Amino acid sequence: MKRLVVSSLALSILATAAPAIGQVHGALSEARVVPVNGRLGGAYVQFDKSSATLMGQLRLSFYPNLDFGFLGGLSRIDVDNNTQTSVRLSADFRGQVVSQRPTFPVNLSIGAALGVESADNFTILSVGPTAVASRQLDADGTWLGYGGAALLLSRIEIDSERDTDTSFPLRVGVEFRPNPDLRLLAEAQLSVSDEIRDDFSFTLGVLLPF
Repeated sequence: MKRLVVSSLALSILATAAPAIGQVHGALSEARVVPVNGRLGGAYVQFDKSSATLMGQLRLSFYPNLDFGFLGGLSRIDVDNNTQTSVRLSADFRGQVVSQRPTFPVNLSIGAALGVESADNFTILSVGPTAVASRQLDADGTWLGYGGAALLLSRIEIDSERDTDTSFPLRVGVEFRPNPDLRLLAEAQLSVSDEIRDDFSFTLGVLLPF
């Protein structure tokens, strides 16, 4: 009964946050959280129509089924036909509510994220709930697929103009794990109802547990 209640609650949260997973700038990893006292480093390159970005991430866990992430990066971005360098910073937390097992098909985590991107006369501050679901695709866990979304409320400042925007970034990705110390990632993101960011972005990354 308890298992059913937890599963129903998680699915309800997904439904309200969906078309619904991950951080402000992407999910960037599968749904299983970092183990207690574990750490996960990540390096990513992300492309979309108007920008190219290098990012790094550190994830930590101090409590079972809960981890925290901190991300920073630099982006070359086109704003009003002017190319400039922006700084990206974000933080998030995730709680894993369900693990993949014979009675449940996926791992599921939910959380929230806060992020900012800033350049000259250009700032986006975003906050909102996130969710990620992932599934092991083969018997030995070499391949994992994941998907998810976020519901982001953003405050945008461009020159003297200010506005707010609500968007629903949808993410889908795959991880390849050739050995326990190396994980390779590819992720695509479709931003639904986003008036500022590009509709589509693609990310390649490497994850290093330590």
